[in-house]
Amino acid sequence: MLTISFLAGALRVAGTLAAVGAPLVPPPQPPTLTVTEHLSIVGTAEKAAEVPGSVQILGPAELERQNYTDIHRVLAVVPGVYVQEEDGLGLRPNIGMRATGVERSSKITLLEDGVLIAPAPYTAPAAYYFPSTGRLESVEVRKGSAAIQQGPFTTGGAINLITASVPGRLGLALHGSAGEYGSQVLHARAGDTRSRMGWLLQSYHQESSGFKQLDGGGNTGTAIGDLLGKLRFDSTSGAPWQQSLELKLGRSRQRGRETYLGLTGDDFAQTPFRRYAGSAADGIRADHDLRQARWVLRPRSRFDLVFAAYDHDFFRDWFKNESTLGVSNAAILESPDRYSQHLAILRGEVDSDPSALTVRHNRRSYASRGVQTLLTWSLGSAGTEHDLEIGARLHKDDEDRFQHEDGYQMHGGRPLLDRQGAPGSQSNRLSTAKAFALFFQDTIRTGRLTVTPGIRRESIDYRRDDFSTADPKRDLGPQRRRDNAVEVWIPGVGATWELRPKQRLFLGIHRGFSPPGAGQNPDTREERSLNFELGHRWVGSRLRSELVAFWNDYDNLLGVETVSGGGATTGDLHNGGAVHARGIEASLRIDLGDASGGLAGPLRLSYTFTEAIFQSSFATDFEDWGPAVHRGDRLPYLPAHRLAIDGGISTRHFGVSGVLAYTDAMRTRSGSGPLVPALATDAHWTFDLALEERPLERLRLFVQVRNAFDEVYLAARRPYGARPGMPRTVLVGFDLDF
Repeated sequence: MLTISFLAGALRVAGTLAAVGAPLVPPPQPPTLTVTEHLSIVGTAEKAAEVPGSVQILGPAELERQNYTDIHRVLAVVPGVYVQEEDGLGLRPNIGMRATGVERSSKITLLEDGVLIAPAPYTAPAAYYFPSTGRLESVEVRKGSAAIQQGPFTTGGAINLITASVPGRLGLALHGSAGEYGSQVLHARAGDTRSRMGWLLQSYHQESSGFKQLDGGGNTGTAIGDLLGKLRFDSTSGAPWQQSLELKLGRSRQRGRETYLGLTGDDFAQTPFRRYAGSAADGIRADHDLRQARWVLRPRSRFDLVFAAYDHDFFRDWFKNESTLGVSNAAILESPDRYSQHLAILRGEVDSDPSALTVRHNRRSYASRGVQTLLTWSLGSAGTEHDLEIGARLHKDDEDRFQHEDGYQMHGGRPLLDRQGAPGSQSNRLSTAKAFALFFQDTIRTGRLTVTPGIRRESIDYRRDDFSTADPKRDLGPQRRRDNAVEVWIPGVGATWELRPKQRLFLGIHRGFSPPGAGQNPDTREERSLNFELGHRWVGSRLRSELVAFWNDYDNLLGVETVSGGGATTGDLHNGGAVHARGIEASLRIDLGDASGGLAGPLRLSYTFTEAIFQSSFATDFEDWGPAVHRGDRLPYLPAHRLAIDGGISTRHFGVSGVLAYTDAMRTRSGSGPLVPALATDAHWTFDLALEERPLERLRLFVQVRNAFDEVYLAARRPYGARPGMPRTVLVGFDLDF
């Protein structure tokens, strides 16, 4: 545990180390080829400028300056990306792009170092696991036709989370911070490259006692431990075939006192950071193990082969207060007058009969493994150049649900366990997906025109086995087996036209696709859309801007039934029919500083406008849409406007920076006309301020204030009831790099 006293001691040690911190050995000559350049889905800055779609990169300098542990805050400055806060800390992110929906980031492609990282990307993509934001080196976001190389979700885009790379010389980096609500972070990283071998070891610890106050007292925080190791072997610089092999191992453990239980509207207005006594037994255990290998081969100039293998396991058991006296907590908090007795029990105001409170053990295990390869080949003649990319992925993942429910009695303002459910008695099923993906893309350059046609094929076989809830060992075999398969071709084409050396117009048309998941009803269709975008990009030495207009024409939008969305735990999908989504994304990055004088002045502005409208009327059981959708209704949890300004000014010894972000009010259920306060979130501004000082070359001291104006706002009305954003939080810390 990192304490204030430890932090003070660490600062003294850091000062001593930094004062003598010359490199221990001269940096070795870098190898001709390394794995690092093949972890990106964007490529070099030059290639990124030619991409016929929206591209945003948050590099190491920006992530260090922001010092965020919440991916929601990191992505606030990226246009076209929407988030829905849940716990105020970003532990289980809800991220969407271009009207895909945000629920558990299940409609976008999530990658770590270019490899799928969701627990089960095809079977159960909901991101109950997400890499620790505080240990990332950079973040890449690709949208539109630029994202069909990744898949399987191609409607909105892809987010690639890049971890620390193996350093080129011996080095050690330490980061520590502590602050309000028991907030503590300790991050250590060491590595070296000698001759043809490099290594990296990284340890990350994050802890908080929580900013919500539990009735009767108690911890509402979370602790995360994260370990990562890399080992890399490179061929000699004079070898006829350049090669690089990197092995990567990771382990993450999370223990939290988080809950799905929110507040009624009236209680939120009076005490927004309250937690009802009925949630005292709630908590989560989550364990993630990662194994990856990547081999890069360059048998000849302008020709690369990349092979990657991955094996990920994830286990989580979330204890959640699900219902009271047989009524779902979502219904109770939505209609408190109707369920006044139930609410009194949740608040701990009255004692209850035995087992009045039902706490569900949402115990699930996930596995995701596969191999993927990418061939890139650059060739050309007579004024025309081609960059060919051919990729394939063979993948298998599964989700094992083995859940039960316990009964609790409210007594003396505390829930007491009085009945233990039998393992597997609430849900006992296994879902599996086997997928083969193939894509081809050719970037053709001739004069000032670049055209990029491409096509992706996804072939997926699903199986879902439902076992008896009275057969925990599954000796009797499945009671019901459901198989479904999907084969789809996903074409796309993009083009850029160089107006001037620094300016390009780009456009793209591509097919959007989201797979339907395992064991769905026969009438459930995969999500498909036809997507268009038109944009302008300016790339200069100190200025970069993008302006993009997009139009997504959904043939069928899918809604996912989950507990985190305030619905059932089935995972069923619901057809939403035709939806039209349109919007504008604008971004500007500029450095207002003077490099010759040691003055830096980075400034980033972003703005997003989005509108998504149902094109038909229908009845539905899906909580976010229901009970009825009318043509012209707007999609929920989609802000019309988002704005962010991220900037600062720094010298060699001192710096000040801030992030000002605005999110418009959002509907929490489909509808049209003026927003109804009881069915909407709050429009809100947040301002994060940071001050830093560098008393020594290799030592940075900082003070950060998150939500500096202490804005109190209703961020969401799901899973169950009203939920607040994080209140003002002050942190102090240091960075040491030598």
